[in-house]
Amino acid sequence: MNWLLLAATLLLIGMAGIAIVNVFTFPRLTRSTSQPRAPFVSVLIPARNEAGTIGLALRTLLAQTWPNFEIIVLDDHSTDDTARIVTQLAAAEPRLRLLPGQPLPPDWLGKSWACHQLAQAARGDWLVFTDADVTWQPSALAAVLAKMNRTQADMLTVWPTQHTQSWAERLTVPLISLVTHGYLPALLVHHTPWAAFAAANGQCLAFRREAYDALGGHTAVHGEVLEDVTLARLAKQHGLNLRMTDGNGLINCRMYHDWLSVRNGFAKNILAGYGGRVSFLLLATLFHWFVFLLPWFGLFFDSRFWLPVALGLAVRALTAASAGQRVLDALTLPLSTLLMTRIAAQAVWWHWRYGGPEWKDRRIIIPNHTLA
Repeated sequence: MNWLLLAATLLLIGMAGIAIVNVFTFPRLTRSTSQPRAPFVSVLIPARNEAGTIGLALRTLLAQTWPNFEIIVLDDHSTDDTARIVTQLAAAEPRLRLLPGQPLPPDWLGKSWACHQLAQAARGDWLVFTDADVTWQPSALAAVLAKMNRTQADMLTVWPTQHTQSWAERLTVPLISLVTHGYLPALLVHHTPWAAFAAANGQCLAFRREAYDALGGHTAVHGEVLEDVTLARLAKQHGLNLRMTDGNGLINCRMYHDWLSVRNGFAKNILAGYGGRVSFLLLATLFHWFVFLLPWFGLFFDSRFWLPVALGLAVRALTAASAGQRVLDALTLPLSTLLMTRIAAQAVWWHWRYGGPEWKDRRIIIPNHTLA
């Protein structure tokens, strides 16, 4: 029992150390009033069955203070009112246009194909890819571009402030900030060339056009579920300046709305996050049980387990506070761990049964899929 206590404690001290350093070093978007130059920006949105969110997203983008931009929405064969909503808004707004999606080629996955078409149609010197459920404060686009100018970033990823309402969202979505702020040292992302420290969030990815082209664009990641992370790794490998920043309330997102969308959304990506290897996902699940569940059971046998319990709650609370989440929800960490285990099981079932996940009425078959 003593070695379990010691190992869990040391691991959580390491996470706490990363989280504390990130509190002071993880960049945040800030409002920018200076605009030394205003290059033309293309804001690019892939959309499939986004009628519930696309209108609000576009209205917030059209209210941006940045003076020189276009918005292109690609309708990826939606079966709802997505295209109609965009068309109505575009009729009164010349900066907005709708691009009908072309059929999916062999060996491409849907989002990369949509983003590739958007990039081909874009006229901007800078490209900003964002999702149809992301909302922008009026100064947000200017803040993104100012951050890129200040840091000389070739690629900038923004982690939007996540908004949650249902219990399924509150138990799972804030774990994104637990990973980004508790596992990933921002200083290593920004100041080392190692692809292992590459991170990205496809909800908001900004590129200088020449950097995007140098990477090969989305053609280079055409078969990747985590096309955003793969682009970040390629940026490192090409010696480009990769940066990330917290949205800090300027860029916001409500990813999911109920348990089904939470389960399917996370299950779509979780296995790809471990290289598509079931064995790696299993090891990660066991690791999280060890640090976030075992100490609670250990309390029944040894009161000293209060230390890793407290450390786990502290890491969860600190990363929540840092990312603008509910701090008291940290108390649900054991339940969150069990819920993510259920999501991992869903991903494994899809992997073994179908060869890939399901998302928005599509079966995503991974190119060169193997039952790893």
